[in-house]
Amino acid sequence: MKKKLLNILFFVCYLPITIYSQGGAIEGVISSNSDAVAFANIGLSGTKLGTAADVNGKFKLNNIPVGTYTVQVSAVGYKHYKKTITIESEKTITLNITIEETATQIEEFVVTGTLREVSIKESAVPIKVYKPTYFLKNPTPVLFEALQIVNGVRPQINCSVCNTGDIHINGMEGPYTMVTIDGMPIVGGLSTVYGLNGIPNSMIAQTEVVKGPASTLFGSEAVGGLINVITLDPKDSPKLAVDVFATTWGEINTDIGMGFKINEKVTSILGINYFNYSNPIDNNGDNFTDLTLQDRISIFNKWDIKRKENREFSVAMRYVYEDRWGGEMQWTPEFRGGDSIYGESIYTSRYEIIGKYQLPVKERLMSSFSFSDHQQNSVYGNVPYIAHQKIAFGQLFWDKKVGRHDWLIGTAIRYNFYDDNTAATQTADTDTLNPKNKPDNAFLPGIFIQHSYKINTKHKTLVGLRYDYDSRHGNIFTPRFNYKWTPNESNTIRLSLGTGYRVVNLFTEDHAATTGAREIVIKGSLSPETSYNANLNYQKIITTKFGFINFDISGFYTYFNNKIIPDYETNSKQIIYENLNGYAVSRGISFDMDITFSAPLNIKLGGTFMDVFEVSENELGNLEKQPQLLTENISGTFGVSYEFTKRKIKIDYTGNVYGPMKLPLVENDFRPEYSDWYSIQNIQITKEFKKGWEVYGGVKNLLNFTPPNNSILRANDPFDKNVNSSDNPNGYTFDPTYVYTTFQGIRGFLGVRVKF
Repeated sequence: MKKKLLNILFFVCYLPITIYSQGGAIEGVISSNSDAVAFANIGLSGTKLGTAADVNGKFKLNNIPVGTYTVQVSAVGYKHYKKTITIESEKTITLNITIEETATQIEEFVVTGTLREVSIKESAVPIKVYKPTYFLKNPTPVLFEALQIVNGVRPQINCSVCNTGDIHINGMEGPYTMVTIDGMPIVGGLSTVYGLNGIPNSMIAQTEVVKGPASTLFGSEAVGGLINVITLDPKDSPKLAVDVFATTWGEINTDIGMGFKINEKVTSILGINYFNYSNPIDNNGDNFTDLTLQDRISIFNKWDIKRKENREFSVAMRYVYEDRWGGEMQWTPEFRGGDSIYGESIYTSRYEIIGKYQLPVKERLMSSFSFSDHQQNSVYGNVPYIAHQKIAFGQLFWDKKVGRHDWLIGTAIRYNFYDDNTAATQTADTDTLNPKNKPDNAFLPGIFIQHSYKINTKHKTLVGLRYDYDSRHGNIFTPRFNYKWTPNESNTIRLSLGTGYRVVNLFTEDHAATTGAREIVIKGSLSPETSYNANLNYQKIITTKFGFINFDISGFYTYFNNKIIPDYETNSKQIIYENLNGYAVSRGISFDMDITFSAPLNIKLGGTFMDVFEVSENELGNLEKQPQLLTENISGTFGVSYEFTKRKIKIDYTGNVYGPMKLPLVENDFRPEYSDWYSIQNIQITKEFKKGWEVYGGVKNLLNFTPPNNSILRANDPFDKNVNSSDNPNGYTFDPTYVYTTFQGIRGFLGVRVKF
């Protein structure tokens, strides 16, 4: 009897273990729009069995007893997924799951429109959000180049020799676009291009784009639009991420990110980006480098400190150093600054500090600060350009929610220091034989108030007002109004009305890059620019049998007073800056369409149709309309992604197309006044392996488009030593301003990336 009891007891105890050990498993990848969905929850209905996907969307659920189950998947911002499966003993089922975004991307959060984190569904401000995986469809060494696949945004090359440029949004030039990191305006003026270089992709959580004035919250320079780069929270970063790729032109880019935990309260991330290109190429035969040679390193470090009641405290630092040069193929550093071999050489050193701290009080009081120091040592031929810029910013705001009312009340101060060796920072009565330097020091304190009111589930308003006092120009007011109407989950209408302003600041790379070829002339005392903007946005979600379509269309209109437009045409040897005696307008329509199929196929299409012009008095005193230089009337972007899920191979085909744009000509210029239509297209194939490894490769600029070979005028005489020669009857001088995109043609690339 005792033996039987022991046998029964053994059988009862051993049976669950036997069943448990004979269980099966489920593994796979959670994705949406061909992109991995990080940290999605996977569970079996009616059981306690479940897990979470990793940062790459991968999951594995082990030790599942034999039986039939309903698999459930949930993720913030996505529709719930259910599927019935049968588990057999000791077998692993591969289940790659595609989930759909909710109709209005309900829980994708943004901070740009209101300074507080809100979901896109609740935001009254139309904002476009781009995750790092979107830019990986066409990997680039810098964010500046990556933005070429964003509709309505165009990276503009302003110098065909040194390849510096700026970002155009809806046709507005770079000085009208504010670039911020974590909402801090540390990138501006002289440093716009360099601020977008060397931001490691592994450190970016998302990039938010606002098209239209945002001066009510962000102040000066946010006139045409805003690009806000949100960095990762250290606790969400991978332990190690490495991404290395090289091109057939000889470019090498290395991106390394690391996350680590000091203790339970302190976490940190470290990002390092290194880019090198040192292979001079001259395919167009003008004896000038087609692509600027570069040697750049960027180091980014962010710390997050956990505090009581989840109050925020983080500090981040970034350092960038770059040595770049372009010019005649035989140029070497010993020719720097001389007049025998032409070269444009730029040494850049900048560091940035940004931080935010929530005050230890009951109310939500947030303080934030930033500081950047940018030093540039450049020569354009034999013309030196030595510049130093510092930007300091501090902000404090009170975030208060009362019922349906959200209040945001704050104050900010910005300090800008700028000094260089040009006439721009000399006193007005300067003796040409004894020039006196006068650095630009500007203080810009301000206060702002914003009120958001959710009338009901369908209607929401946002009203804001900002007052700034500029130490040079006096009082500046910038109000705004936003209204959102959501009649149902599939339709959303947003109306935005507002103003923007830009204080006088000519110290941008479009000015510096051409000082070697043209003289800078500033006419009169320049006044701040102001703008008035209206934007109507409609978003429609269409559900079909094959998937769903997210359609978005916007109409925009911006009117400018006192616009400062560089005049290249009055005198071919000068760039003349003055306030426009008239007005300027940027107007148009843009649309975006995202088609997600039930199959692993995603198609993105975007188009912008715009009319950007100025109206000013001609010599007869009559108003005359002129199209803005270097601005296309039509542009578009596209992307097609398909994944062979079983083989874990993904194909991405991306590109853009641009219509003709008016180019700066010189007197008696023989070159066309308008550019040709052009398109930059890229294809990439990515193969995924186990343990987070990926290998990718492809071809950039498939159509091998480059600007005309004669874009650099008089490339054979860059120092104008033979202007009066018999082969130059029109007296042309060296001029590299007839350019709008890179001379870099078709090239292959190959890379590898891994995340742990």
